[in-house]
Amino acid sequence: MSYKLTPYFKVGRASDLQGKDRVLYRALEILPGFLSWTTLITAVLLSIFAPVTAAYFIIALDVYWLLKTAYLSLHLRHNWKRIRYNLSVNWSEMLSKMKYEHIFHLVILPYYKEDLAVVEQSIRSLLETEYDKKKMAVVLAVEERAGEKAIEIGKAIEGRYAKKFGHFLVTVHPADVPGEMAGKGSNISYAAEEARKKILDPSRIPYKDVIVSAFDVDTVAYEQYFLCLTWHFLTSADPYKVSFQPVPFYNNNIWQAPAISRVAAGSSTFWQMMQQERPEKLATFSSHSVSFQSLYEVGYWQKNMVSEDSRIFWNLFVARSGDYSVVPLSYPVSMDANLAPSLWQTMKNIYRQQRRWTWGVENIPYILFAFIKNKAIPFCTRLRVAFVQMEGFWSLATNPIMIFLLGWLPVILGGERFNKTILSYNLPVLTRNIMIVAMLGLVLSSVIFISFLPERPKERGKLAKLSMVLQWILIPFTIVVFGAIPGLDAQTRLMFGKYLGFWVTPKHRK
Repeated sequence: MSYKLTPYFKVGRASDLQGKDRVLYRALEILPGFLSWTTLITAVLLSIFAPVTAAYFIIALDVYWLLKTAYLSLHLRHNWKRIRYNLSVNWSEMLSKMKYEHIFHLVILPYYKEDLAVVEQSIRSLLETEYDKKKMAVVLAVEERAGEKAIEIGKAIEGRYAKKFGHFLVTVHPADVPGEMAGKGSNISYAAEEARKKILDPSRIPYKDVIVSAFDVDTVAYEQYFLCLTWHFLTSADPYKVSFQPVPFYNNNIWQAPAISRVAAGSSTFWQMMQQERPEKLATFSSHSVSFQSLYEVGYWQKNMVSEDSRIFWNLFVARSGDYSVVPLSYPVSMDANLAPSLWQTMKNIYRQQRRWTWGVENIPYILFAFIKNKAIPFCTRLRVAFVQMEGFWSLATNPIMIFLLGWLPVILGGERFNKTILSYNLPVLTRNIMIVAMLGLVLSSVIFISFLPERPKERGKLAKLSMVLQWILIPFTIVVFGAIPGLDAQTRLMFGKYLGFWVTPKHRK
């Protein structure tokens, strides 16, 4: 396999470059925020100086939103059926006629200051999966800066479970390494290299036979996850040109989380489900899997940025000159929904988590810069990918604000002359009616959400399930406050060079 590694391949931000390249990259960092703010400011100015134009623009945007919602709802429904089917499949039987005993799974679980119970639940879920544990290696990747308690947790887990797997390794990622950002990317890259030196090479395990699953520490694997993953790996046309993406469910503590957290978590799941039906638009996110061979050849995950989970896909995409993609597994893994001791702290954590996720906008300058430099990537591929990524971050940061907050501006700011027109009278009515129709999709959302819930705990009353339905009326609030605003926040910070560091979502259990 021939990868094209360039001097800019592991660039994290403009300051990593020099001269004209630095200026160009900095301009590309400014671009997403500039487009979003220009859109919002233009909507306000048009409402004041050209309210008729603004009104027609808002109506067009509402119609676009309605059609897009209907389009995405179809994808959501299709993926719902696909996940239910995949959960019912006997993947062991699917593999029975294949040679798969050589496939080795390396699971990396990075953690910081999470409690023993969180780490142990994930380890136990691995033991409960239907795969030969002798063909599995588990790496607990702890941060040195987390302190002695975190290291002790790793040792305690190793003492209890190491003998149950083929290999078990606890790594301690050194603090304050020059050129590294403290975060998941630097930790799991260190862990992967340690696993190579201490597990794969001594055991003479071929890199091409190893599938790496980079899980968040709260990731709970479903029973047949590794069988499903192995089947997709073996049936891929070229498993070294693809990454594998499960669907993240946030079910670990879903019955304990407040409604606003459940809606935010469910919305993230639904978005990933819809993307699974559009693999050409899919990048790796959070917990994902990839061939060790591919990882090793590009130097593992980037150590100097926040969005290592998606950047590794773009690293591989650029290295392969566009000949790289994501295979959607349509099979779930489960993680924690945001939960803190108080509702206010939970809401703050949701916002910070969403801002970290939408900080994935830092991939935009990387992608565009690579497309300018790497002419081997087909022009149509560059054009399509650039548009899809730019439109995605632009619409995330602007559309909900314009639809739910700015849709009334022409009436408020348009002046007396505009307010005497029929258009002025009909604009709020038309906007409201279109939004009501669009919100009908929430019925499907509630049905899908409930269908994947774990069994209701005995201490939770029967009305708890009703709240799981009614919670979706919060969507207009969450899509703005925990979607558009943190997205705009991230783009604005990138625009002004106020780079985010890695923030670890606290894992709280009741």
